[in-house]
Amino acid sequence: MTNELIAVSVLWGFIFIYAVMATMDFGAGFWSMIYIHRDKANATKIANRYLSPTWEVTNVFIVAIVVALFSFFPGAAFLLGTVLLVPGSIILILLAIRSAFLVFAHVAKEYEKALTYISGLTGIIIPALLISVLPITHGTFIEVDAGVPTLNLKRFFTSPHAYSFMGFAISSTLFLSSLLLADYSLEAGDREAYRLYRRDAWITGPISLLMAAGMMLTMHNEAAWLYDNMMEYWPWLAGSVAMFAAAGMALLLPSAKHPGVRGRPRLAVVAIVIQYFLASYAYGKAHLPYMVYPDVTIESAFTHPDTFRALFVSYIIGFLILFPGFVYFWRLFMHDKRYVRPK
Repeated sequence: MTNELIAVSVLWGFIFIYAVMATMDFGAGFWSMIYIHRDKANATKIANRYLSPTWEVTNVFIVAIVVALFSFFPGAAFLLGTVLLVPGSIILILLAIRSAFLVFAHVAKEYEKALTYISGLTGIIIPALLISVLPITHGTFIEVDAGVPTLNLKRFFTSPHAYSFMGFAISSTLFLSSLLLADYSLEAGDREAYRLYRRDAWITGPISLLMAAGMMLTMHNEAAWLYDNMMEYWPWLAGSVAMFAAAGMALLLPSAKHPGVRGRPRLAVVAIVIQYFLASYAYGKAHLPYMVYPDVTIESAFTHPDTFRALFVSYIIGFLILFPGFVYFWRLFMHDKRYVRPK
């Protein structure tokens, strides 16, 4: 494996981890908003209990993505930084607003509902804007004027391809977060919240699959080069659909730990994460060697080999330091009864 492939694999790994964690995080904010007026259900409390410790951890990976992009692929960073100035600035503003309101929601109780609505709405808008980076890299919306690349906003905001990605991001956010919150509700012993989130997963799951199909359809029309490449990895896409079916079956199985409850949400979460991994692998391989089609490849944007080796060693050391902390955090968060089932 070449240095360029190792570097882009590290970058794509950070993107995948952030996509999964942020999807759960943003979706939890939305469900907290949806169920805030359900007095008889603890669905909002469950969502807030999940949301409280995870949004800080999630932000670690978005920093890692930006640092990896600028350090490994400075040539691509210049182009993307230029064309993504407007959407990137909006994303940063919304992230700052959401983070601030998540903090204030715990100390300003009289404004808790308003703050919940803000975090819920931004939790849907931000994933749609984040995923819009992907269709931009397909090259259709970038224009070069006097050597300066710019994003054609009119073409972008009138493109079905861009909206198909946004729809997929929103539906996936709601689907994966509802699955995780169903698992978390069951672990907390709240069967009413579990019933609600399991029902939400049944609704948003098929919608997410339809959005993925629409994304492929618009890709065939607006980014044929990428569609043709992805068809070469059809076994990975077929495996992705199979894992989606496995997740649906997991929600029908009787629970082994909870008598009288139907569904194994943790198994469904694992199946869906594998599904997204298979699909993202097919997309990433099909996208290579381009980082931004057709001008920027992983070879043309790559940093100096000596710089890469030094950075790669530092990333390995950093990962070895952080990984035990993430494992401890997850075990504390999902298994410690003092937190999962507070008195």
